[in-house]
Amino acid sequence: MSKYLLNKFLYTVDRDPSLVERYRSDPRELVTWWEASLSNAVLNCLTAEASTWQRLTDEERDALVEHDHCKLFELGAHPFLTLTLFIAMFERDNTEPLEYQKAYGARMAHFALPYPDIAT
Repeated sequence: MSKYLLNKFLYTVDRDPSLVERYRSDPRELVTWWEASLSNAVLNCLTAEASTWQRLTDEERDALVEHDHCKLFELGAHPFLTLTLFIAMFERDNTEPLEYQKAYGARMAHFALPYPDIAT
């Protein structure tokens, strides 16, 4: 399990509007592409600087593909990163102000202290 890699996925996708749209419309394709092409890139460095060993687990990959922010939190993803990305993807589907954010919070309500460890 790599909390770092989960958070890196959420961070990099959220900062690119075209990736946000790809993740919304075909999450499996985007997760597969991202893991093959960007997961081991060292951000903000020359393209020659890359790692080769990091991989998502099947459980992490499934949670990303299913847009399951509760499972991602259980796996150590930072809730701020999931919230900002998922707002970008799903807020437009709602008709009331903060409707998506309230639904996000309601789905997270079953978590109690101590919360899952999100340190990377």
